[in-house]
Amino acid sequence: MRRLPFLLPPDPAAPFPPGEQALREPDGLLAVGGDFRPERLLNAYRHGIFPWPSDGYPLLWWCPDPRTVFRTDAVRLASKFRRGLRRSDWVVRADTAFEQVIAACAQAPRPGQDGTWINDELREAYVGMHRLGHAHSIEVYDGTTLVGGLYGIAIGRMFFGESMYSARPGGSKVAIAALARHLHAWGWPLLDGQVENPHLLSLGAVSMPRTQFLAEVERLTALPGFAPAPWTAHFGDYPARALADPAVDDEPRAGA
Repeated sequence: MRRLPFLLPPDPAAPFPPGEQALREPDGLLAVGGDFRPERLLNAYRHGIFPWPSDGYPLLWWCPDPRTVFRTDAVRLASKFRRGLRRSDWVVRADTAFEQVIAACAQAPRPGQDGTWINDELREAYVGMHRLGHAHSIEVYDGTTLVGGLYGIAIGRMFFGESMYSARPGGSKVAIAALARHLHAWGWPLLDGQVENPHLLSLGAVSMPRTQFLAEVERLTALPGFAPAPWTAHFGDYPARALADPAVDDEPRAGA
């Protein structure tokens, strides 16, 4: 008899089942129902679980095995791309255009996908999480023009990436590389990429067994990080050309 995913009760404080109980087919489906209230979202991420809505279904919650992650000291940029960055005037900032970034991620075309999981309800919820200081955006600017970015959730010393986009070639690469460099400098070793795709793999993402990932999430989310608030001052104006040399000693300082 095929096992069904767990049905979440209405109480947003209700616990999720352990991630190890997620289905094998479809891989990682753990629970259905519930809502996007901040208490439930934070509870989910603290346990390595994320929402991934699908039209025509109740809200779906996932914990796939294996998990796609970045070691924050191991994001790769191709040498040709890095050479081009030496002449770049792009600047990377944080939390200056969250709503623009999540809207752009929702509109970005994705190979093999018809439409987007970033529906209006999800966008409203994550904008709310941003206003509470839990969700953050990383923006890449050419002058005053956004050319790429990403957004995600931060808890403790763990960053859970949600989506990224490029308005110009390489925009998302610069966003994730700059984020990883900051996270590494702050002592945050992992960046969650959720589910494998060729773009993430090309940037150095690796697969981690779910049991190991969940143990790391439990440890890292319990560590002291930044208080919930915008990261604009922590990030500063970070020049994309600083990413041209992976060995350069230009690590940002928290609070700088």
